Formats: sequence, C-alpha cells, structure tokens
Amino acid sequence: MKQFLKTVFASMIGVFLSTILMFFFVILLIVGIASSLDSKKTGHAEKGTILHMKLSEEIIERASDNPFSNFNPMSLEVGKGLGLDRIMECLEKASNDPNVSGIYLEVPSVSGGMASMEEIRNALVEFKKSGKFVYAYADVYSQGGYYLASIADQVWMNPEGMLDIRGMSASIPFFKGALEKLEVRPEIIRHGKFKSAVEPFILDKMSDENRAQTAEYVDDLWSHYLAKVGESRKIPADSLKSYAANFKIRTADDAVKMGLVDSLAYMDVFIKKLVEKTGKKKEDDLELVGLSKYYDFADPSPEKEPTRDKIAVVYAVGEIVSGKGGESEIGSESLSKTIREVRTDDKVKAVVLRVNSPGGDALASDIIWREMELCRKSKPVIVSMGDVAASGGYYISCNADSIFAQPNTITGSIGVFGLMFNIQDMLKNKLGITYDTYNTGTYADLGSMTRPMTDSERAIMQSFVEQTYATFTGRVSAGRSMSVAQVDSIGQGRVWSGVDAHRLGLVDALGGIDEAIAAAAKKAGVKNYRIADYPKQKDPIQALFDDFSGESAVKAIEKRFETGTQYLKTLERVKKMKGIQARFIYDRISY
Repeated sequence: MKQFLKTVFASMIGVFLSTILMFFFVILLIVGIASSLDSKKTGHAEKGTILHMKLSEEIIERASDNPFSNFNPMSLEVGKGLGLDRIMECLEKASNDPNVSGIYLEVPSVSGGMASMEEIRNALVEFKKSGKFVYAYADVYSQGGYYLASIADQVWMNPEGMLDIRGMSASIPFFKGALEKLEVRPEIIRHGKFKSAVEPFILDKMSDENRAQTAEYVDDLWSHYLAKVGESRKIPADSLKSYAANFKIRTADDAVKMGLVDSLAYMDVFIKKLVEKTGKKKEDDLELVGLSKYYDFADPSPEKEPTRDKIAVVYAVGEIVSGKGGESEIGSESLSKTIREVRTDDKVKAVVLRVNSPGGDALASDIIWREMELCRKSKPVIVSMGDVAASGGYYISCNADSIFAQPNTITGSIGVFGLMFNIQDMLKNKLGITYDTYNTGTYADLGSMTRPMTDSERAIMQSFVEQTYATFTGRVSAGRSMSVAQVDSIGQGRVWSGVDAHRLGLVDALGGIDEAIAAAAKKAGVKNYRIADYPKQKDPIQALFDDFSGESAVKAIEKRFETGTQYLKTLERVKKMKGIQARFIYDRISY
C-alpha cells in the first residue's frame, strides 16, 4: 500500500509539472503568434539612443518570420537571432535616424562566415560616414569579433581580458580509419585532381593538391583580414602578421601597446563613457536598444514614392538537393518554382540571386541553371555570393549577367564526383550477413552496396562523371564567355577565394548584396523600386505547427553539442548523396 501511494504521488507530481510546462509553452505560443501577426513597424528610438549591436548568435542569411524558429524546447526560450538581411537594414536605418547617436558594438566572438562578416563590417564603415560614433567593448575578442571591432572609433577591453589573434587554420575530418575498422570500402569516381570532397573517405590527411589549394585560399583570406584590420587601425599588415605568427599579443597591455586596443577598463567605466558621449546625466538615462527591438521601430527616413517596380532578391541557401528540399536546403523543384514566379511577374524588373551554398546534386543544379537561363532572357539577373558559392553553388550562378562576390567568399570547385560504399565485409564479418543475388542482366544490380564494383561498372560510372563534368564546364564556358579549355584549367575541382575568382574571371566584381542590387537596378533602368524577398516565407502559424515535427528539438540539440554533431552532419550529407555530385565539402575555417 505504501509503495502504491508513492507511485500515485509521483504520478500526480509528474502530471502537475507537465501541466505547468504546457501552460508556459502555451503562453509563449500565444505571445509568439501575436507578435508575428502584428508585422507593422511602429514606435521610434528616443533621442540619444545607442544601438546595441550584440552579435552573439549565429548569423544566417535571412531571418525567419516564424516566431519559434529560434525556440529552444530544452530551455523554453525563444531566441532573438537576426539574419544578415535585418542586421543590414538596422544599420542603414540607424545611420539616417536623428535619434540614434551611435553604436555600442559587443562582439567578443561572432558565429558566421567571413563574407557575412565582410557585409556587416562594410555596413559599419558606411554607418560611420553619418558622423555618428561606433564604440566596441569586450572582455575577450576572438579574431572574428575583432575583425568587426577594429573599425570602431574606440576599441575598449577588460584590463584582464585578451585579444586572440593567432592566424587562420582550416581543418577537415577524415573517416578513412573509421571505415577501415568497420570494413566499409568507398567506391570513388571523380573528375578533377582538386575535387577534395571525396578525400575524407579515402585518405587520412589532405592530398598534396588539396593542401596546395587550401593553403592558397586560406592565405588569401588571412591576407585580406590583415589588410583590412591594418587599414582601420593604421598598423602595417606585415606588423600584424608578425604579431599573430609569434603570438605576441598575450595580455591586454600587449594589445594596447601594439595599437589594437585604445582603452582598458571595466564595464562600468565604459558605460560611464557612453553616458558622457551621449550627453546624459546618469547611467539610468542611457538609452541602449538592441537590434531586435530596433528592427521593429518604424523607419525614420522619408517614405519613397510608391512604386510597383520590384527588384527580387531570391535566396538560395544550403545544399542543393532534388525535389522540394528542406528548410536549410536548396530544392531544385522549390527554387525553380520561385525563379519562374519572379520571371513571369511583370512588376519584377530584375532578379538578384543570393547564393550561399557548397553545392550538391549535379542534376538538381542543372535544373536550377535552366530556370536561371530562362529568367536571364526576360530580365536582368545578377548573382550575389555569400560565404560559399562552390561547385553546384557556382553551377547555378555561372550564367548570370553579372556575379558579385566578397574578397573572402569561397567559390569555384568546378568538378564532379560519384561516391558509393561497399559494405559487404562489414555485413559478413561484423554481423554474419551475406547476400546471394540473381540478376536478369549484367548490370541489374549496378550500385549495389553489398559487393565490390566491377571494372566495367567503374567505367560506366566514370563515363557518367565525365559527361557531367563536360556539361558543367560547358555551362561555365557559355556563361562566362571563356573557352572550355580555359574553364578546365581553373576547374578540376579547385577552390578559389573571391579575390582569385575575380582575377580569373569567375566573378565580375568584388562587393556585397547592396552592390548587386544596385547593379540589377541599373541594368534594368529603374531608379524608384522596392526590394522583394523570395521565396515567400511560410505563414508563421503553419511554420509553428511544422516545427512540432521535432525539427526544433533537433536544432537545439545540434547547437548544444555542435562539436560532436559536425561529424554526424558530414555522414548525413553522404547519406543524402544520390547520383553525380557537384559539391564542395566545406567544413570549417577557424578565425
């Protein structure tokens, strides 16, 4: 009886706690939906406001209208992450807002690609042209955080803090040893001596070709970093390079001595400086407004003359897959439908395709290429490359009227491969499973994972790869007005930085999305236009119910265990590979 009562009591407590949690969840749900439905921007910043730019969450290309896109089911918190699009909008709005005095930049570290950082950094430089101040403060600066902070009028740091400048490194996980232990044998067919996407499965370190291309583009990114920081801080790039190479910046005093930081102080002293800078009397009078809140304020700029003309910005973000794709993928069916939509809309005068993709399925890439070709015949099409637009990402870009990339964009990787696995030995030796097969023809079970590939099958697969590579290089040749031989000489799967891609003719100009939009408007001959983003986002309520599938929980887990899940993500990408791939496996550059 005693045990029975304990069980009942425990069950009652469980039900009670579950009810409380559900209650809070419903409250969050109602608040989220209410805020999402009220999309009209109202209110304004108070006089003397400082825009508090705290970039603590991952910078994504485009913010979601789904109020629960950043919902963490573990903590029952709704994150306030902003996309690059909204960060840029906030900076432009703040530069024209008479009530905004300046920016407090809080960027100890930033999670985002280098081209995204370049967009933000350039926007901050533009903001300073308004005559308003930018002050930065952090206890510790990472290299990425300092890249943004270095443009500030004054860089402040905790007197016991650290500025971490040591150089850049690129790391790639290799799975050859693990596959050998499992007795899984990869079957690789590729074209391109630099097509390094398959190397993690057949080698235990970079090939000489891959190391050479990695060294070249990482050195390009590092040189650009040093040049920009040196320009802002008036320090020779060679001096910065020496500081980093020899790890000379070990204390906060070192950072000041070498001209990288202006002042060392605790936060309370820095806040007093902001109070003084804005002419306030005390700390309580200080108006600090975060990006999320400021984004919801009405734009103080005079309203433009109403116009029906639009420049469509079409986002192509993620890996390229066949079909509709998922939230973080480029589906050939979905993106093609979007491109057709803007092509047939007579109010859309030009299209900017914003590409941030390592590529993926070659056939899916070609389907999207076709829609781009049709679109270009009816209106101007400009490509703006983000952090990475490689392999299939370059495939879908190559036939645009003009291509813009940042100096630190990673692009190129014009090459293809096929990847299959033979798990015969693993099944037999680890699990005791064997297969016996009857075929009606020699190639009936071509692609089987339960036996080695024959020489004739390998020849067939190689012919598929060669045919796809020929098509790929042909598309680039036509789009970039190069000979196929020229494309092949800079192709072979080789990856380039934006600087080198510009030099080689793979891109037309170095610049960000704003420059691409301006070029699109100029080519279309329109001066008064509005920006329309595509694909249109899901209705917030529908998106919320879609999240009940468990995707939100998976994202939360991945974020919490990011280091461990990166290997699983690589294997998940491999599992999705079907057919010939135009893909660059872009793992991580540490900066």
